[in-house]
Amino acid sequence: MAKSEEHGRLEKHRNRQANWKKWGPYLSERAWGSVREDYSKSGDSWQYFPHDHARSRAYRWNEDGLAGVCDRNQHMLFSLALWNGKDAILKERIFGLDPDEGNHGEDVKEYYYYLDSTPTHSYMKMLYKYPQKAFPYEQLIKENQKRDKFQSEFELMDTGIFDDNRYFDTYIEYAKADQEDLLIRLTIHNRAEDTAECYVMPQLWFRNTWSWGQKTGPLIDVPSKPIMRKSKKQSDTLCIDVEHPSLGPYTFYAEGEPEIVFTENETNFERLKMGENPTPYVKDAFHRYIIDEEKEAVNPGNFGTKGMVKYLRTLGPGESTTIRLRLCKGSVSAPFEDFDEIFQKRIVEADDFYRSIQTPDLSEEMKLIQRQSLAGMLWSNQLYYYEVKQWLEG
Repeated sequence: MAKSEEHGRLEKHRNRQANWKKWGPYLSERAWGSVREDYSKSGDSWQYFPHDHARSRAYRWNEDGLAGVCDRNQHMLFSLALWNGKDAILKERIFGLDPDEGNHGEDVKEYYYYLDSTPTHSYMKMLYKYPQKAFPYEQLIKENQKRDKFQSEFELMDTGIFDDNRYFDTYIEYAKADQEDLLIRLTIHNRAEDTAECYVMPQLWFRNTWSWGQKTGPLIDVPSKPIMRKSKKQSDTLCIDVEHPSLGPYTFYAEGEPEIVFTENETNFERLKMGENPTPYVKDAFHRYIIDEEKEAVNPGNFGTKGMVKYLRTLGPGESTTIRLRLCKGSVSAPFEDFDEIFQKRIVEADDFYRSIQTPDLSEEMKLIQRQSLAGMLWSNQLYYYEVKQWLEG
């Protein structure tokens, strides 16, 4: 008999009775600057694909996103975007310095913590700390460039952006109702003593496998272009219908009455001065729609290869809000009726699993440290797709 429900899922997965690891945290928080995406003549991947290009350029070999998940072949992806009303860009991915900008080399300048995960990712939890002031991108670059390798690094905390607790604690949790049924819970806490607004914008999209003229290979064998479109299967629940030639039909449910907009996961060639755009709806459309108020940036037909659900929350001092979402194969009749019950069950099962594998003589504090350390490794279980022959063909 299995020691815990999680042990049972692991056994079924090993015996190929159930694919409990089909969905997981296989999406990197940062993919810009990767050598896989480097098609420059100089071989300088950091300059060829910098952070400033990431919101506008479609990746070929992998994707990135904040606290995201995807299927094991990275065909369809989900992640979180945030905006505090002051940042110059949407917070969609982790920011860092390239080797020439950091006085100690490549260096992430964000605060995020992997808090919990089971081996099958049946339950996962992460925390991201989002400042309420404008994120100091230029200050971090300039201050670190001034310093030599013998000086300490200039960190995000050193900018004073977290003074007076002016930040949001953003908790991202996942619980699997089944192998291809993901419950998503977002909880945002205002830690400041003043009221603050936060845009919370979950995103669902397809990795671009259709623009490269290459239709073979284990992870890009997609015979036709996928599509997602706005729907309303229940009278009180907005959703996105998804059709993918390899994954089949999925439905993404969003609780409440958020705004849903769409674009294409296509490079904005015009912004990057790389030519003309083949479509008016490109990857950075949501940035332009929210921050620049370009209403024409998103597809009025309510379909595309990238969708965003937009919530605006005004939180008083110390207040919090919770947003519930669900992504599942096919559809379910009442997506949020059993939501909290399933979440609580998966948390209890995660506790049972770790209780069964941890040494009894460890203190509760050491058990928590060990569990979070394992969570860090499990959250870092990511896709690395790189077929050299295809890469050389460009």
